[in-house]
Amino acid sequence: MDGVTVTGVRARARIVARPDGRGGTALPVLDGEGPLALRRTRSAGAGAKVMVVGAMSGPLGGDRFTLSARVEEGARLHVGSAAATLALPGQAEGEARYDVRLDVAEGAELHWLPEQLISADGSDLYVTTRAELAAGARLVLREEQVLGRAGEPPGRLTSRLTARVAGRTVLDQELSCGPGAPGGWDGPAVLAGHRAVGQLVVVRPEFAERPVRARMLGESAALIPLAGPAALVSAVASDALRLRRLLDEALTGLG
Repeated sequence: MDGVTVTGVRARARIVARPDGRGGTALPVLDGEGPLALRRTRSAGAGAKVMVVGAMSGPLGGDRFTLSARVEEGARLHVGSAAATLALPGQAEGEARYDVRLDVAEGAELHWLPEQLISADGSDLYVTTRAELAAGARLVLREEQVLGRAGEPPGRLTSRLTARVAGRTVLDQELSCGPGAPGGWDGPAVLAGHRAVGQLVVVRPEFAERPVRARMLGESAALIPLAGPAALVSAVASDALRLRRLLDEALTGLG
């Protein structure tokens, strides 16, 4: 239609977890809208478990999604997703944005383990994940990205991952892949022709006294101590299944 400007979808979701006073974890805030639907699911032990359920396709071009989680002192939260997130081209102009903000208090624990993000041909997505942790907080954060669906080239995908512990930045990295990304992203120094890339960030207070030892984990993954009570596993693989296996094995090896 002439003269009509198409804009993307704006959606927000918030999770707040706190101790329920009975040895478990309550969710006083569990609020999602549009494509970011949140569901509490059955969990074992003292923690609460939440699944992000994609109620609509996306993110599409021009969309703006924001997902935040706060885990208060003494609470334990596990967040996953019901399916992979598929970045697609849309009618709206400009890149899509997906911003994740995590806040973990002293003595709290968060496992942030979503399914893969798939960058479909023609899409343009910028993802930011920022985790703020108190000195005694615990975190397991997994990030997995797959470049293109089977048999297709990828869209453009830029991902920035930042983690801060007690106000100190322990990790701040950005990776851009696909059409229009800086040259070399698919070369031997970055993805080396692989279609899947992932990170695993583990923050534990005991790492301050006993840092992990830097080492290779097979031919396409590495364990790296960070400047604080944290460790990073970086991995590339030919597909999502192999990438998940590498990251799961790394997490098991960390105990």
